[in-house]
Amino acid sequence: MPATPEGLRPSPVLATVDYDRDGIQHGFLRLPYSRDDSAWGSVVIPITVIRNGEGPTALLTGANHGDEYEGPLALFDLAANLAVENVTGRIIIVPAMNQPAFAAGTRTSPIDRGNLNRSFPGRPDGTVTEKIADYFQRVLLPMADVVLDYHSGGKTLDFLPFCAAHILPGDNPETRAQEARAFELVEAFGAPWSVRMLEIDAIGMYDTAAEEMGKVFVTTELGGGGTATARTVRIARQGLRNVLTAFGILQGEVPQARTRWLDMPDSDCFVFADDGGLVEFHADLGDMVKKGAPIARLWPTGRTGVQPSVLLAGRSGIMCARHVPGIVKPGDCVAVVGVEVGGAEDMEGPGPRELEGMI
Repeated sequence: MPATPEGLRPSPVLATVDYDRDGIQHGFLRLPYSRDDSAWGSVVIPITVIRNGEGPTALLTGANHGDEYEGPLALFDLAANLAVENVTGRIIIVPAMNQPAFAAGTRTSPIDRGNLNRSFPGRPDGTVTEKIADYFQRVLLPMADVVLDYHSGGKTLDFLPFCAAHILPGDNPETRAQEARAFELVEAFGAPWSVRMLEIDAIGMYDTAAEEMGKVFVTTELGGGGTATARTVRIARQGLRNVLTAFGILQGEVPQARTRWLDMPDSDCFVFADDGGLVEFHADLGDMVKKGAPIARLWPTGRTGVQPSVLLAGRSGIMCARHVPGIVKPGDCVAVVGVEVGGAEDMEGPGPRELEGMI
């Protein structure tokens, strides 16, 4: 197989759509996958391309983790109902990036246990998950001007519904403009909460890959617990159209929506478990907590007559995420506390990038 100019093999993924053709196309990204039950089988990822002349390109993705559902619901709906005459430019819709994980209802791929959001830039000759990441890295991301990647808490976290962007490293004017545009789109999304996202493990993230290319990147956390609610799906659908309108791809005006801004300025926002046990929360999502106050207790499950360990909040603020289900293992993130601020311009300076990776 001939090498590409980058010195890598070409992607094995075949797209059944033409990204440069006007109109609406519904097709697939077809990745060969030879397995016991299908020697010449494939992983088939649905994709829709809507193009109407010249203009910016939006890349819209969901199910980067397969147990997160607001994004796929909003994106399948958009692909089925958006009229091409309302579009200026191009929209690329991939409702389930990690299709194997989405089909299985798991965070990671059942094929190779790959976490797609930790697999970038990927490899064209790697695992199935790495091949998917490589296709996004080398084919889809370079076409995009703006990227909206939906997340929620999946089966192990629950969040206040928020839209988010990152503080970007570097002080050059291009980076500052890229960052400012992302926060403008976060505000336009109009979720009940907006966040300057602090991550705890950014290596291999889709977010990082897009941002390092200079793309305007926006993400969400819209609930969790392994399901979607009527409220969070409404937020996802309206926010999607708001972002496309604010970026000039859809016609119309962005409705005014009040959003409350949260900052995650440092690692004190995260509460981790040193021990396992049955979790008893002292606060619910949206509650105020005080630094040093109990935020949860972990009851040992192997015997009676033992007192629980107490987890304390590392800072005062609003509880914006919590662990689900009820059993916690050592090392789990049990809770996240955010600090409410007036707006993106009022937030503290950049957090250390080595702390990134919450989604």
